[in-house]
Amino acid sequence: MTAQTQTSSATPALPAQREGVQRLKPGAVGLVGVLFMALANAAPITAMTGNLPIAVGYGNGVGAPAGFFFATVVLTVFSVGYVAMAKHITATGAFYGFISHGLGQAWGMASGFLATMAYVVFEASLVGIFSSFAKTTVEAFDGPSISWIAYALACIVVIAALGYFDISLSGIVLGVFLVTEVALLAILAVRILFDGGGPDGFLPSAINPAKAFSSAPTSADGAIVGTAGLGLFFAFWSWVGFETTAVYGEESRNPRKIVPRATLMAVIGLGLFYTFVSWMVLAANGSAKSVDVSRGSTGNAFDLFFEPTKALLGSASLDVYKVLTVTGSFACALAFHNAASRYLYALAREGHSAGLARTLGSTHPTHGSPHIASVVQSVVTLAITLGFFWLQHPTKAAPDVAYIHLYGLMAILGTMAIMIVQGICSVSVIWYFHVKKEHPETASWWRTLLCPLVGAVAMGYVVFLLFQNLDFAAGAASGSPVFKATPYLVVGVFLLGLVCALVIRSRDRASYDRIGRTVMEHETPAHLSDRVAV
Repeated sequence: MTAQTQTSSATPALPAQREGVQRLKPGAVGLVGVLFMALANAAPITAMTGNLPIAVGYGNGVGAPAGFFFATVVLTVFSVGYVAMAKHITATGAFYGFISHGLGQAWGMASGFLATMAYVVFEASLVGIFSSFAKTTVEAFDGPSISWIAYALACIVVIAALGYFDISLSGIVLGVFLVTEVALLAILAVRILFDGGGPDGFLPSAINPAKAFSSAPTSADGAIVGTAGLGLFFAFWSWVGFETTAVYGEESRNPRKIVPRATLMAVIGLGLFYTFVSWMVLAANGSAKSVDVSRGSTGNAFDLFFEPTKALLGSASLDVYKVLTVTGSFACALAFHNAASRYLYALAREGHSAGLARTLGSTHPTHGSPHIASVVQSVVTLAITLGFFWLQHPTKAAPDVAYIHLYGLMAILGTMAIMIVQGICSVSVIWYFHVKKEHPETASWWRTLLCPLVGAVAMGYVVFLLFQNLDFAAGAASGSPVFKATPYLVVGVFLLGLVCALVIRSRDRASYDRIGRTVMEHETPAHLSDRVAV
């Protein structure tokens, strides 16, 4: 006996197993697997090592841990409405399906295009930072000095292979890398805690909530002026990817329970971890030194982490740390590859084009993976990577093309897009539960109204911070044509999705009604709740 298919009062949802629509492999991952993939998207060691020095040196100074705590609160509030939607709509498209059910098919397709673009370019971005970390780490161990493109190509090939097979294989790889990087950061932070901090003790001002909105001190020569908004933006940037829990709903064993739990665990867990680790690292360095090192006084801003690691855990641990920056960025690239290929698959499988449904919208007969979408995603990543290699040459101001241009510019493009989609999703939650009056048993003034409203305003604020600090966020790459085109690309992709939806509506109303409506059916009896209806 099957439950009533998840519905919208305007247009009924279509079960993912309906005739002509292929399914991803159900029950392939459990709570731990979904959680690992979401956390790998956030890449804790990459986020801490790469983002904290920028927040400290140029953003909110020693108030950066308070900034991470503020982001934890805001994103938790956003997630309350997000998981309320996830309890009733299980679809690989996640944002695509949520927004389509809430605000309608046109908004759903436009947002789906934008989210897909974000995840597509995020993989290329992480390939860039992986290549940079891999090149410097190999050379630090007296390995050969070769071009970054060799590491990039190797990364793309390995991820393409993993993405082709069962999602559980990627889950295992991500789990191993994630556990090791989190363990090292945790050991470092706990060691600092038991050592009593550094020259300023535990530096309690670092977690004073008011400090999140304070700016780092201006440098002695006046050349560097801190901006609190920049620090907050980089704090929020460190979470990008946590929302991909919903992307794996169709492949999880009990999505109505697993997706909400994994989402909240990822948001709150990452937030507390980021806050604690950043606080302890700043305490180990001391207030003044933390800002100076983050601004390059030692020649490497990563020394904010490297020096305490070597001093407290030894040279061998520092070597392990450097290796983990490589594996961590690889894990993050793999996680974004999985998310991107599933968005491509979700957009294609609904039959708006027979050719796309047979190709991008198909699943592997054995592995149950979106294998063709995965291959297409790898080809797109390869094209973006080779484009930067061939067209963007190193300069004195930006010698590391892989890090400064490929990683930096693609991350800015993707972050801008995904933050806008998150804001739209918050509005769609309110519309779904309070305007369309769906699922009154879940609707409440705080869960589906107040929290999404706060989430939408907060996401808008973060996007504003990005625009306000866009030139600095891009750094030496701010002169790139790609950077200058970023806002237009975001607006253009959104409008393209909107136009496609309207064209579909004018030509085939039935096809338009299917936009974002392919969801998974669930069985009603409690003892059958873990199985997918067929």
